[in-house]
Amino acid sequence: MNETKIEDVPRIERLISMAERLVVALEADIAALKAGKPTEMISMTPEIQRLSMLYGREAQNFDIRIAKSAPPSLRQKFVAITAKFRDVLMLHGRMIARVKNASEGMIQAIAREVERMNQAKTTYGPRPGYAPKSSGAMIYNKVI
Repeated sequence: MNETKIEDVPRIERLISMAERLVVALEADIAALKAGKPTEMISMTPEIQRLSMLYGREAQNFDIRIAKSAPPSLRQKFVAITAKFRDVLMLHGRMIARVKNASEGMIQAIAREVERMNQAKTTYGPRPGYAPKSSGAMIYNKVI
C-alpha cells in the first residue's frame, strides 16, 4: 500500500507545476505593488485566474495519502513548493491589504477635506454665515 498508483504521479507533478506558475505570478504582483504600480499586477489576467481556479479544484480533490505514498524526491518537491506557495500567498495578501487600506485612507481624507471646504464659514456680524469678500491685493502707501 506504500506504492503510488501510476496515475497519481502525474497528478502530483501537475499540482507542483501549477503551484510554481502561481508563485511566479504572485511574486510579480508583489514586485509591482512594491514599485507602486498596481496596474501591472498579472494575477488578474484571465490566464492566471483560470490557473487559480484549476489549482483550487485539483487541491480540493487531492488526498494527502497520495502525497505520502509518492516517491521521496517527488514528495519533498511537493512539500517545498506548497510551503513556498503558502508563504508567497500570505505576503501577497498582506501587500494587497496595505494598498487597500492606504487607498481607502486617502479617499476618506479627500472626502473630509472637500466636506470641510464646502461648509459655510461662520463669521460674527449682522448676518450669520456671511463671509466678507477678499480685499484683493494690498496697497501700501496708496501706490499702485
